[in-house]
Amino acid sequence: MSASAVITDWKKGKWKPVYWIEGEEEYFIDQVLHYAEHQILPASEAAFNLSVFYGRDAAWPEVINACKRYPMFAERQVVLIKEAQHMRDIDKLESYLEQPLSSTILVIGYKDKKLDSRRKFAKLIKEKGVIVSTKKLYEKDLRAFAESLIQDKGLSIQPLALSLLVDHIGSDMQRIENELDKLIVNLAERKLITTDDIERYIGISKEYNVFELQAALAARDTSRCLRIIRYFEANPKAGPIQLVLPSLYGFFSKVYMLYGIGGGDDKTIAATLGVNPFFIKDYRLATRNFDLKDTEKVLLLLHQYNLRSIGIGTTGVEDASLLRELVMKILL
Repeated sequence: MSASAVITDWKKGKWKPVYWIEGEEEYFIDQVLHYAEHQILPASEAAFNLSVFYGRDAAWPEVINACKRYPMFAERQVVLIKEAQHMRDIDKLESYLEQPLSSTILVIGYKDKKLDSRRKFAKLIKEKGVIVSTKKLYEKDLRAFAESLIQDKGLSIQPLALSLLVDHIGSDMQRIENELDKLIVNLAERKLITTDDIERYIGISKEYNVFELQAALAARDTSRCLRIIRYFEANPKAGPIQLVLPSLYGFFSKVYMLYGIGGGDDKTIAATLGVNPFFIKDYRLATRNFDLKDTEKVLLLLHQYNLRSIGIGTTGVEDASLLRELVMKILL
């Protein structure tokens, strides 16, 4: 079961006595724990029927005692264990897990680790409750996550604006949500997030970013490439080389793939490449300006300069100088 499925069940009034939320992605673990702490019980009931423990300080007898209490003036109580990976003797909860109270909802957040499914402890949780195992999202999944989050908030977003947002923030999903909440406040009654909004409220330039650099390279527009690099040089946070090089490599890797696809309409090609159809024009333009041999050369250069950017074969060279040198070699 996923974190969102658990929350959906809770909204429908479906409860299990135990929920174990584990794994690599803190965002989903925190999302479930936050909902359990603030939404399952109304405020009037939470004062008497919500117990929150933290792993480093939690003693297993106290947790069991809390779980065995009956709710006061309510149908159920909620017991949370946050950061349970730090809890000593957590296995001692087995005695409670064997016969959990139906009136108690025990939610355990266990970050960065997973239960050994062979242990009795894990088998008890699976038998009596729900285990949610979270994973870090791959880069290719971040756009879909952000877009789904935007839709859940009743909004839509321009394709380029979405790319700017995700590419700038990366895999910090909590920050993506925080930035979206900030945008909502400023959008007022509007429902469409534009590149202007991203620039104005998040501080990402719509003219000087890695996607504009990709488009300029695809068009072999040397002067535009150099303007963007000068902007990066003056605003290091706008285009760190550690962000730019993987993005360019991803772009030209898809250009390379395009040579193997052959024909097809934009929608079919976009699905094959795993990109939004909005960007297909840039890939098609790149194939007109870079033949297969040129594209292979670009990929090799990007690999070489990625190594140089982390100090292999080069020391003391500014990122902007490396990027400028790379771009000129690509465009030669």
